[in-house]
Amino acid sequence: MNTIDARRNKIVEYVNNKGSVGVDELCKQLNVSEMTVRRDLNILDRQGLLKRIHGGATANLGRCYEPPLFLRSMANVESKKKIGAAAADYVYNGSSVILDSGTTVASIIPNLLGKHNLTIVTSSLMIANEVLKTFVVGSDLRLIVSGGIVRQGEISLIGPYAQATYDVMYVDVAFLGIGGLHPENGLTEFNLDDTQVKKHIIRCAKKRIALADSHKIGVTAMNQVAPIEALDMIITDKNANPEILESFRDKGIKIIIT
Repeated sequence: MNTIDARRNKIVEYVNNKGSVGVDELCKQLNVSEMTVRRDLNILDRQGLLKRIHGGATANLGRCYEPPLFLRSMANVESKKKIGAAAADYVYNGSSVILDSGTTVASIIPNLLGKHNLTIVTSSLMIANEVLKTFVVGSDLRLIVSGGIVRQGEISLIGPYAQATYDVMYVDVAFLGIGGLHPENGLTEFNLDDTQVKKHIIRCAKKRIALADSHKIGVTAMNQVAPIEALDMIITDKNANPEILESFRDKGIKIIIT
Protein backbone atom coordinates (compact mmCIF):
# COMPACT_ATOMS: atom_id res chain seq x y z
CA MET A 1 0.00 0.00 0.00
CA ASN A 2 1.42 3.41 -0.95
CA THR A 3 1.76 6.41 1.37
CA ILE A 4 -1.34 8.18 0.06
CA ASP A 5 -3.60 5.13 0.53
CA ALA A 6 -2.20 4.54 4.01
CA ARG A 7 -2.90 8.17 4.98
CA ARG A 8 -6.47 7.99 3.66
CA ASN A 9 -7.06 4.75 5.53
CA LYS A 10 -5.95 6.50 8.72
CA ILE A 11 -8.36 9.35 8.02
CA VAL A 12 -11.31 6.97 7.60
CA GLU A 13 -10.40 5.03 10.75
CA TYR A 14 -9.99 8.26 12.75
CA VAL A 15 -13.31 9.71 11.56
CA ASN A 16 -15.14 6.42 12.22
CA ASN A 17 -13.71 6.23 15.74
CA LYS A 18 -14.58 9.84 16.63
CA GLY A 19 -17.80 10.24 14.65
CA SER A 20 -16.80 13.65 13.33
CA VAL A 21 -13.53 15.54 13.04
CA GLY A 22 -12.27 18.90 11.82
CA VAL A 23 -9.67 19.61 9.15
CA ASP A 24 -7.31 21.24 11.68
CA GLU A 25 -7.37 18.19 13.91
CA LEU A 26 -6.58 15.88 10.98
CA CYS A 27 -3.69 18.12 9.95
CA LYS A 28 -2.16 17.77 13.42
CA GLN A 29 -2.77 14.02 13.58
CA LEU A 30 -1.25 13.35 10.16
CA ASN A 31 1.32 16.16 10.06
CA VAL A 32 0.21 17.24 6.59
CA SER A 33 -1.10 20.46 5.06
CA GLU A 34 -4.69 21.67 5.12
CA MET A 35 -4.79 21.42 1.33
CA THR A 36 -3.79 17.74 1.48
CA VAL A 37 -6.45 16.92 4.09
CA ARG A 38 -9.20 18.73 2.16
CA ARG A 39 -8.26 16.91 -1.04
CA ASP A 40 -8.26 13.55 0.77
CA LEU A 41 -11.64 14.25 2.37
CA ASN A 42 -13.19 15.16 -0.98
CA ILE A 43 -11.92 11.93 -2.54
CA LEU A 44 -13.06 9.79 0.41
CA ASP A 45 -16.48 11.46 0.29
CA ARG A 46 -16.86 10.55 -3.39
CA GLN A 47 -15.90 6.96 -2.54
CA GLY A 48 -18.64 6.86 0.11
CA LEU A 49 -16.18 6.19 2.96
CA LEU A 50 -17.12 9.32 4.94
CA LYS A 51 -19.35 12.38 4.63
CA ARG A 52 -17.72 15.72 3.87
CA ILE A 53 -19.08 18.64 5.89
CA HIS A 54 -18.01 22.27 6.23
CA GLY A 55 -14.71 22.32 8.10
CA GLY A 56 -14.24 18.57 8.31
CA ALA A 57 -16.00 15.22 7.94
CA THR A 58 -18.38 12.85 9.70
CA ALA A 59 -18.60 9.09 9.70
CA ASN A 60 -20.83 7.55 7.05
CA LEU A 61 -21.99 4.71 9.26
CA GLY A 62 -25.58 3.63 8.82
CA ARG A 63 -26.54 0.27 10.29
CA CYS A 64 -26.05 -1.46 6.96
CA TYR A 65 -22.70 0.21 6.27
CA GLU A 66 -19.83 -2.26 6.47
CA PRO A 67 -16.31 -0.82 6.29
CA PRO A 68 -14.41 -2.35 3.36
CA LEU A 69 -12.21 -5.37 4.06
CA PHE A 70 -9.03 -3.53 3.09
CA LEU A 71 -9.77 -0.81 5.67
CA ARG A 72 -10.62 -3.31 8.42
CA SER A 73 -7.38 -5.18 7.77
CA MET A 74 -5.48 -1.97 8.65
CA ALA A 75 -7.47 -1.15 11.79
CA ASN A 76 -6.63 -2.17 15.38
CA VAL A 77 -3.96 -4.59 14.21
CA GLU A 78 -2.23 -5.05 17.58
CA SER A 79 -5.52 -5.63 19.40
CA LYS A 80 -6.52 -8.25 16.84
CA LYS A 81 -3.19 -10.05 17.20
CA LYS A 82 -3.70 -10.31 20.97
CA ILE A 83 -7.28 -11.51 20.51
CA GLY A 84 -6.10 -14.16 18.06
CA ALA A 85 -3.42 -15.38 20.46
CA ALA A 86 -5.96 -15.66 23.29
CA ALA A 87 -8.45 -17.50 21.06
CA ALA A 88 -5.90 -20.18 20.15
CA ASP A 89 -5.86 -21.31 23.78
CA TYR A 90 -9.34 -22.78 23.18
CA VAL A 91 -8.24 -25.00 20.30
CA TYR A 92 -6.96 -28.43 21.32
CA ASN A 93 -5.28 -31.22 19.42
CA GLY A 94 -7.86 -33.08 17.37
CA SER A 95 -10.35 -30.19 17.40
CA SER A 96 -12.80 -29.38 14.63
CA VAL A 97 -12.90 -25.60 14.24
CA ILE A 98 -14.99 -23.15 12.23
CA LEU A 99 -13.20 -19.93 11.34
CA ASP A 100 -15.82 -17.40 10.31
CA SER A 101 -15.03 -14.53 7.95
CA GLY A 102 -13.35 -11.36 9.16
CA THR A 103 -9.95 -9.87 9.90
CA THR A 104 -10.12 -10.51 13.66
CA VAL A 105 -10.87 -14.20 13.13
CA ALA A 106 -7.96 -14.41 10.67
CA SER A 107 -5.60 -13.32 13.46
CA ILE A 108 -5.98 -16.72 15.15
CA ILE A 109 -4.34 -18.63 12.29
CA PRO A 110 -0.61 -18.08 13.07
CA ASN A 111 -1.30 -19.06 16.68
CA LEU A 112 -2.55 -22.51 15.66
CA LEU A 113 0.91 -23.64 14.62
CA GLY A 114 1.90 -26.46 16.95
CA LYS A 115 -1.65 -27.78 17.24
CA HIS A 116 -2.11 -31.25 15.75
CA ASN A 117 -4.82 -33.12 13.84
CA LEU A 118 -7.02 -30.06 13.33
CA THR A 119 -9.96 -29.78 10.98
CA ILE A 120 -10.65 -26.18 9.94
CA VAL A 121 -13.90 -25.24 8.22
CA THR A 122 -14.44 -21.81 6.68
CA SER A 123 -16.58 -19.85 4.25
CA SER A 124 -13.90 -17.20 3.84
CA LEU A 125 -11.55 -17.45 0.88
CA MET A 126 -9.22 -15.00 2.60
CA ILE A 127 -8.99 -17.26 5.65
CA ALA A 128 -8.62 -20.38 3.52
CA ASN A 129 -5.71 -18.71 1.74
CA GLU A 130 -4.07 -17.76 5.05
CA VAL A 131 -4.40 -21.35 6.26
CA LEU A 132 -2.78 -22.61 3.06
CA LYS A 133 0.10 -20.18 3.50
CA THR A 134 0.60 -21.12 7.15
CA PHE A 135 0.15 -24.89 7.18
CA VAL A 136 1.02 -27.93 5.10
CA VAL A 137 -2.58 -28.93 4.43
CA GLY A 138 -3.37 -32.63 4.23
CA SER A 139 -0.69 -33.88 6.60
CA ASP A 140 -1.58 -32.76 10.11
CA LEU A 141 -4.44 -30.46 9.17
CA ARG A 142 -7.58 -30.82 7.11
CA LEU A 143 -9.12 -27.73 5.49
CA ILE A 144 -12.78 -27.71 4.44
CA VAL A 145 -14.07 -24.76 2.41
CA SER A 146 -17.83 -24.40 2.06
CA GLY A 147 -19.55 -24.03 -1.25
CA GLY A 148 -21.42 -20.89 -2.12
CA ILE A 149 -21.43 -17.67 -4.10
CA VAL A 150 -18.43 -15.39 -3.74
CA ARG A 151 -19.34 -12.10 -2.10
CA GLN A 152 -17.21 -9.50 -3.86
CA GLY A 153 -15.14 -7.24 -1.63
CA GLU A 154 -15.47 -9.46 1.43
CA ILE A 155 -14.14 -12.57 -0.39
CA SER A 156 -16.56 -14.75 1.59
CA LEU A 157 -18.93 -17.46 0.41
CA ILE A 158 -22.65 -16.90 0.88
CA GLY A 159 -25.98 -18.40 -0.18
CA PRO A 160 -27.72 -21.75 0.32
CA TYR A 161 -24.68 -23.87 -0.56
CA ALA A 162 -22.61 -22.13 2.10
CA GLN A 163 -25.41 -22.50 4.65
CA ALA A 164 -25.93 -26.18 3.83
CA THR A 165 -22.28 -26.98 4.58
CA TYR A 166 -22.91 -26.34 8.27
CA ASP A 167 -26.19 -28.25 8.38
CA VAL A 168 -24.41 -31.60 8.03
CA MET A 169 -21.67 -31.23 10.64
CA TYR A 170 -21.13 -30.80 14.36
CA VAL A 171 -17.92 -29.02 15.32
CA ASP A 172 -16.14 -28.44 18.61
CA VAL A 173 -15.79 -24.66 18.41
CA ALA A 174 -16.77 -21.79 16.12
CA PHE A 175 -14.88 -18.50 16.17
CA LEU A 176 -17.24 -15.80 14.97
CA GLY A 177 -16.41 -12.47 13.42
CA ILE A 178 -19.29 -10.12 14.02
CA GLY A 179 -20.45 -6.62 13.10
CA GLY A 180 -21.74 -5.74 16.56
CA LEU A 181 -22.35 -7.18 20.03
CA HIS A 182 -25.09 -5.58 22.13
CA PRO A 183 -26.59 -6.81 25.43
CA GLU A 184 -30.18 -6.44 24.22
CA ASN A 185 -29.89 -6.57 20.44
CA GLY A 186 -27.50 -9.51 20.41
CA LEU A 187 -25.12 -10.46 17.60
CA THR A 188 -25.73 -8.34 14.53
CA GLU A 189 -24.26 -8.09 11.04
CA PHE A 190 -24.28 -5.51 8.26
CA ASN A 191 -24.92 -7.88 5.37
CA LEU A 192 -28.00 -10.10 5.23
CA ASP A 193 -26.28 -12.92 3.31
CA ASP A 194 -23.44 -13.13 5.85
CA THR A 195 -26.04 -13.09 8.61
CA GLN A 196 -27.71 -16.22 7.25
CA VAL A 197 -24.41 -18.13 7.04
CA LYS A 198 -23.55 -17.20 10.64
CA LYS A 199 -26.94 -18.48 11.85
CA HIS A 200 -26.08 -21.93 10.47
CA ILE A 201 -22.58 -21.79 11.95
CA ILE A 202 -23.97 -21.12 15.42
CA ARG A 203 -26.36 -24.07 15.21
CA CYS A 204 -23.63 -26.63 14.48
CA ALA A 205 -21.00 -25.60 17.04
CA LYS A 206 -20.64 -27.03 20.54
CA LYS A 207 -18.84 -23.88 21.73
CA ARG A 208 -19.36 -20.42 20.19
CA ILE A 209 -16.76 -17.72 20.71
CA ALA A 210 -17.00 -14.19 19.31
CA LEU A 211 -13.72 -12.45 18.50
CA ALA A 212 -14.36 -8.71 18.57
CA ASP A 213 -12.17 -5.70 19.20
CA SER A 214 -13.58 -2.98 21.42
CA HIS A 215 -15.11 -1.06 18.50
CA LYS A 216 -17.67 -3.88 18.07
CA ILE A 217 -18.82 -3.87 21.71
CA GLY A 218 -22.16 -2.09 22.16
CA VAL A 219 -22.68 -1.75 18.40
CA THR A 220 -25.90 -2.75 16.64
CA ALA A 221 -25.77 -3.44 12.90
CA MET A 222 -28.84 -3.98 10.70
CA ASN A 223 -29.41 -7.76 10.85
CA GLN A 224 -29.68 -9.92 13.95
CA VAL A 225 -27.70 -13.16 13.86
CA ALA A 226 -28.73 -14.45 17.31
CA PRO A 227 -29.46 -13.33 20.87
CA ILE A 228 -26.32 -12.59 22.86
CA GLU A 229 -27.01 -15.70 24.97
CA ALA A 230 -26.11 -17.83 21.95
CA LEU A 231 -22.46 -17.14 22.78
CA ASP A 232 -20.34 -19.00 25.31
CA MET A 233 -17.49 -16.51 25.27
CA ILE A 234 -16.38 -13.12 23.96
CA ILE A 235 -12.70 -12.29 23.50
CA THR A 236 -12.04 -8.56 23.21
CA ASP A 237 -9.44 -5.94 24.10
CA LYS A 238 -8.89 -3.76 27.15
CA ASN A 239 -10.62 -0.72 25.62
CA ALA A 240 -14.06 -2.35 25.58
CA ASN A 241 -16.77 -0.63 27.61
CA PRO A 242 -16.63 -2.29 31.07
CA GLU A 243 -20.33 -1.72 31.84
CA ILE A 244 -21.38 -3.50 28.64
CA LEU A 245 -18.96 -6.35 29.34
CA GLU A 246 -20.47 -6.73 32.79
CA SER A 247 -23.94 -6.98 31.28
CA PHE A 248 -22.64 -9.82 29.08
CA ARG A 249 -21.29 -11.59 32.18
CA ASP A 250 -24.69 -11.22 33.84
CA LYS A 251 -26.10 -13.23 30.94
CA GLY A 252 -23.68 -16.08 31.59
CA ILE A 253 -21.09 -15.26 28.92
CA LYS A 254 -17.41 -15.65 29.76
CA ILE A 255 -15.37 -12.55 28.91
CA ILE A 256 -11.67 -12.66 28.05
CA ILE A 257 -9.89 -9.29 27.89
CA THR A 258 -6.55 -9.09 26.13
